[in-house]
Amino acid sequence: MSILIEPIITEKVTDQSELFNRYGFVVNMKANKIEIKQAVEQAYGVSVNKVRTMNYPVKRQTKHTKRGVVTGMKGAYKKAIVELADGDNIDFYSNI
Repeated sequence: MSILIEPIITEKVTDQSELFNRYGFVVNMKANKIEIKQAVEQAYGVSVNKVRTMNYPVKRQTKHTKRGVVTGMKGAYKKAIVELADGDNIDFYSNI
């Protein structure tokens, strides 16, 4: 089971990483905080102080167009905000 799916690189999370040393990840829906902490420490070689998680539900949309009613769906996901110890940081752009 892969716990870390992808890092979140948005303006808000980038500001938090610079100010408060917090980084965001999209994680597996079944992963708990302890597993997320261990996965980040193992993948990036840093020490984690705190993990916050958020579950986002499925979003369904309906549009009325010329072709009729069009329905769409955005899948559910789980987001984790990881706070690192002082002096540690993660560089997502090193591989580019």
